[in-house]
Amino acid sequence: RRPQLLKGLPATSTVEENSAAGVAVYNFSVTASPSEGVAIHPIIVKSNPLTKAFDIEPKGGLEFRVITTGNPVLDYETMPKSFDLQIFVEDTTGRTDLNILTIQVTDKNEHPVFQGKMAIQNNTESYIHAAVTIYVMERKPPERIYQVDAADPENAKLKIRVTKDLLSGFCRLFAWCMTLCNFPCSTRQGMNGGMFKDKKTNFSFSSFQYSLLPATAPFSIRESGAIFSMKEFDYEKDPHCYFLDVTVTDPDGLNSTRTLKINIININDESPYFTTKQRIYRIPEEQSPGTIVANITAKDPDDEDSPSRLFYSIQSSNRHFSINPATGVLQVTGRIDRDALPLRLHPNISLTVRVEDGPSSGRASEMEITIVIDDVNDNPPQCHPSAFRKEVNENTAPGTVLVELRNYCKDIDADPSNNQFIFTGLSGFGSNNFALKSTVSGRLVMAGTIDLENPPNPGVEVYTLTVRVQDIAHPNYSSKYPFYFSFHSFLCYIIYIYIRIKPVNEFFPVFHNLSYVFSVSEITKVGSSIGRVHAIDKDWPPNVITYSIVAGAGTRDYTNIFWISPTKGVVKILARLDYETTQKHIFTVQASDQEKSTTASVTVNVLEVNDEEPVCSPNFFSLQIPVNLAVGTNINGFRIECQDRDSDPRSFRYFIKEGNENNHFIFSPSAGSNTSHLILASRFDYESGLDTNWIYSLRVHITDDNLVSARDKTTRFIKTGTVTLNIRVIPNPTTATTTTPGIAVVTRRENRYSPRAWINAPEKKKPKKEVVVTMTKLNTVFDGEARDPVTGRMYEFNTRSGARRWKKSNEPPQPMLAMQVMSSATESSGQGVDRAEAPSKKEHPEKRKELTAATKPATKPSAGQSETPGQVGLRLQKKKEESEDGGISSPAP
Repeated sequence: RRPQLLKGLPATSTVEENSAAGVAVYNFSVTASPSEGVAIHPIIVKSNPLTKAFDIEPKGGLEFRVITTGNPVLDYETMPKSFDLQIFVEDTTGRTDLNILTIQVTDKNEHPVFQGKMAIQNNTESYIHAAVTIYVMERKPPERIYQVDAADPENAKLKIRVTKDLLSGFCRLFAWCMTLCNFPCSTRQGMNGGMFKDKKTNFSFSSFQYSLLPATAPFSIRESGAIFSMKEFDYEKDPHCYFLDVTVTDPDGLNSTRTLKINIININDESPYFTTKQRIYRIPEEQSPGTIVANITAKDPDDEDSPSRLFYSIQSSNRHFSINPATGVLQVTGRIDRDALPLRLHPNISLTVRVEDGPSSGRASEMEITIVIDDVNDNPPQCHPSAFRKEVNENTAPGTVLVELRNYCKDIDADPSNNQFIFTGLSGFGSNNFALKSTVSGRLVMAGTIDLENPPNPGVEVYTLTVRVQDIAHPNYSSKYPFYFSFHSFLCYIIYIYIRIKPVNEFFPVFHNLSYVFSVSEITKVGSSIGRVHAIDKDWPPNVITYSIVAGAGTRDYTNIFWISPTKGVVKILARLDYETTQKHIFTVQASDQEKSTTASVTVNVLEVNDEEPVCSPNFFSLQIPVNLAVGTNINGFRIECQDRDSDPRSFRYFIKEGNENNHFIFSPSAGSNTSHLILASRFDYESGLDTNWIYSLRVHITDDNLVSARDKTTRFIKTGTVTLNIRVIPNPTTATTTTPGIAVVTRRENRYSPRAWINAPEKKKPKKEVVVTMTKLNTVFDGEARDPVTGRMYEFNTRSGARRWKKSNEPPQPMLAMQVMSSATESSGQGVDRAEAPSKKEHPEKRKELTAATKPATKPSAGQSETPGQVGLRLQKKKEESEDGGISSPAP
């Protein structure tokens, strides 16, 4: 058994349909001891049927009540008639209680309800905002125009009553103004002398009610709700708008009212008519576009008192006029020229104007108007051509007729009174030399003699004259002639006359000088200008002078080495000048004006210039030197010899431009001589790392400016020759010798000279001592090759030890015999001088036989033994070969 905590439940209660939210339906309380409390307030845990239309709220303490929520609103006709609500509560001790409250919905008599579009309007809305607007066209016969539909929630029988209000007079005008000015809608307070009031603007006005009697009422409504029109409406006579209040009432007297608005639609049933009575208009020609000719007006009866909306047009095609389709203003759109066909013959223009009350397929009326075009003096005289060009020889006699202008001018105005003109106002620089003989004919003649060469003459070749052609009648100035001007209110045409005074060729051209002398450097580029000749012609204007070379200007190798500009007289060279070949050129130039000519002599002196560079031999050379070569040594006896075609040998200066690292090499002498030797200036130092390069590529420059001062070097031409030297530094031999010593071969040679051996040998040659050559055979690998600068032969060398040997093209490389050259003879009196000789030439093949393992003494005649002629010849041949070979079989270092 549960404890009973809900006091007053279960129970049954009622509530009226359509109750608003918050309406109390039933009150109850919760029983609990003072020490106890309510843990869970009473709540509706379930309803049958389900609904959210009810809720529980506390009244204070343990008192509660059931209220309506308004969502949804209870409706007796459409919703259940009874609801069972299960209410649950729990106290703080955990006791619970659950009971049922039955709520029965009771019926209430409600207002009838309009259906369809009429259900939208609220009862507070005004006439202007009716629920339904109905449109009825004028001229329509009586018919049903609308069907009203209403129902009663209690399904009671309804009665429909119509209050017919005719909104006309002030009310109709006010309604139209309200709509036009967008005034807010007013709320109808009543029909019997009530007030329409705007809630926002607080603007109010009195309304008038017109009750329609059944005899004159234009509308009727039947019991079925059908509304009928009772007459055929005429928009131009009847009111344009009606308002009807439709009221529906149930048996208990409750009713609802809606407003119907009936608009009468105007139809186009009347034709417009013209109100303008004038039919003929007159305007002058050449009116500017936009000029108003007439204002055509019309009226449409359909528009009653409001402005008519009509459309105007010109039926016949016309390019001169147009009409504003909205206003009927007729205006000029194109140029109207009375002087051109067809207006020149028929100056009247007829137009058919049409007015319609619709842009298409409306009712229309037509009217014909005539526009007469009057001629004005708007055309000045015109001349073709407008500019005349005449030629006349100088010294032409006065009175000579140049042109008669009347033959070229006319005035095209249609009225004869407007096309008469005269010639006046001859002007322009030098116009005093000319005259107009007649203002009517416009005959222009010479008034004086013009001599172009005469000093007082202004020197004008072409005279520009102007003559004014002027209307006799007063003109009507128009902007269509922008190149005309108004002279004393007359529109004038200007004729331009260009008279060229043709000169006569009376004088020969004259050179400024009888002869010209030009000095030209021999290094001047081909095509350069070397001078200019100039001639003048005393004729005015000066004739065009043409220059040409008529004689000379050639050499044995070139037909023409000079060229002259035909128009400017500038002389140019066509070939290179050479002072060493020709120092002077003379030729003849001619100046011609196509009819007369004259000549002058031109001399061209060729100036010597330092244009040759030093040429040295040899210009490329390869050398090899030992690393321990003494400082100051002339390297391999090398020297260069230079020559220059246009410079003194003392002008040469030698310096190494590139490749001389650490400045080991210099040339001596460095200037003032045509020969110079290559000298080692400083020792090589590879051990400390100062030197790392074993091959030097020297670029030697030889200039010819030694005799030129420092100030003149900036302006003088300086030429430079170039020599390239490749120097290879040979290190000390580092290859170890073999364990078995080689064989040292010592060869001794003596040259003896006998008087008997020479015919006509007056003196005795001193004997020469030969050098001792020690040969050591080394196991050497030859990994380089070079060309001997003396003999030109190729030799092989070891890059580490410096050992060398001649290269044989048909034999494989063999170990080289390194040669040590030592001086073994001393100088003694009467015996000649012994000297150490450096190997310089290739050893003859026969001489190699002397380098054998044994020493073979040279065969020589004994003392006092005479030589046979054959022996003498053999000895001479050997001496010759020894002299050619130098006596040593080793390549030059």
